[in-house]
Amino acid sequence: MNGAGLARAFHVEVVAPLVRERFGDVPLVAGRFGGGSDVLGLDDDVSTDHDWGLRTTLLVPAGTAGVDEHLERALPREFAGHPVRFATTWDPAVRHRVEVGTVEGFVRSRLGVGPRERWSVPDWLSFTGQAVLELVAGPVFADDEGRWAALRDRLAWYPDDVWRHLVASAWRQLEQELPFVGRTGSRGDDLGSRLVTARLAGVAVQLGLLLDRRWAPYAKWAGTVFAASPSGRVLPDLARALGAQDWPAREAGLCAALEGLLARQREVLGGPAAATRPFHDRPSRGVAQDVAEAVLVGVGDPAVRALPRGVGALEQWSGAVDVLVRPDLRRVLAAGVCR
Repeated sequence: MNGAGLARAFHVEVVAPLVRERFGDVPLVAGRFGGGSDVLGLDDDVSTDHDWGLRTTLLVPAGTAGVDEHLERALPREFAGHPVRFATTWDPAVRHRVEVGTVEGFVRSRLGVGPRERWSVPDWLSFTGQAVLELVAGPVFADDEGRWAALRDRLAWYPDDVWRHLVASAWRQLEQELPFVGRTGSRGDDLGSRLVTARLAGVAVQLGLLLDRRWAPYAKWAGTVFAASPSGRVLPDLARALGAQDWPAREAGLCAALEGLLARQREVLGGPAAATRPFHDRPSRGVAQDVAEAVLVGVGDPAVRALPRGVGALEQWSGAVDVLVRPDLRRVLAAGVCR
């Protein structure tokens, strides 16, 4: 049984009856939310060596006191052959892992804003795909008042104009550095050419997930999710670029991938006929400037139109994990670059 299935059985057979017995008809939101490969449905045997097991989230109305303590007293030692109480990498205490909280608090812990607030453009730019997935990807076991369904509807995807800005920003990054694959390689800097290629392959994956309207998980699972998405059809081209032994082959692989991504963009947002063009008089290629501009033409929101070109979402320009997992820092940084 995978982690999500185990969590569901644990909630239905053990947790929910204990809560109902003590707290009656208090409205609940319950599911397998938060971090963990099992939330994404990607756990396997390797996943079980840490932070895996009987983990669920139980969200109750503010002011409902004593739920966590009741569960600590009443939960059994084991369920389905798995320990109910165990330590995790973030908490050495051996205790049950039913995370008890409120909808407001749990959402704020991931997004930095509450579910009933108005989310500004900088707020949307501060959200990471992983933070959103910790709210929307896992199975729901209870949603008595429909609050979780409403949240998931709201987080179905970015507002259209914000989405266009992010897509254009990804193309801007590609436009700025694609010629460096050939420039570094032609100067004998093979390592530099490989580094630029790897960086741009990462941007291409981000772009593909954006075009497919799929929230990007953190780095460990980005390739897995990308491969299963419609834009994953360019994966062989990216693999060819990353495995190439000379810069012309790297550039050819990247350019083929970008043409494939532009074809995908034409399906959902429109765009010009070609993604790349010769770069001045040099023997290398660059991204055509009209690719990003074609996406921005449809932006009508003044707040989005006022954004600096190419800024994008925070996770498009910061890969620092200690920033990405802190919604408070993300909001400060996103607000700063939007000024």
